[in-house]
Amino acid sequence: MFTLLLLKMEKNLNIRYQEFENDTQLNALEKKLFSAASAARLQAYAPYSHFLVGCAILLDNGEIISGNNQENAAYPSGLCAERTTIFWTSANYPDAKIKTIFVVGAPENGETKFPTPPCGACRQSILEYESQQQESIEIYFASISGIICKTFSVKDLLPFSFDRSFL
Repeated sequence: MFTLLLLKMEKNLNIRYQEFENDTQLNALEKKLFSAASAARLQAYAPYSHFLVGCAILLDNGEIISGNNQENAAYPSGLCAERTTIFWTSANYPDAKIKTIFVVGAPENGETKFPTPPCGACRQSILEYESQQQESIEIYFASISGIICKTFSVKDLLPFSFDRSFL
């Protein structure tokens, strides 16, 4: 009789990211993206959650595109700011590469200092564009004040990602 011994290996996963104490630590371009995302946030349609999110996308041609979350009484019919902005950008600038995505989110009353990261569906959508353009996309996420996080690729936020290479 043989006994099979299976060893379970525990592993750690590390991601690379930068953290800024607040928007005063950003460079001029980063501040411009933060400002564009913050302004877009104020135009969000969020009558149900009262959580406003703005997104600004920097393209390789220098254009900055902004958008925001759009809710619907039938909750699954709404769309996050990141996907609203990235889909519009792809439809209108199909040959441009996305360099940077900046997300600013907070409750309507603005009372939070915690950065608002993209949800799982938005991370997967960003991964599709990163895979398509074969170039990493920097992602910043923030609240209207306080800590701002920067990742160097969506894969930092979605380490076990599923992309076209599986198909």
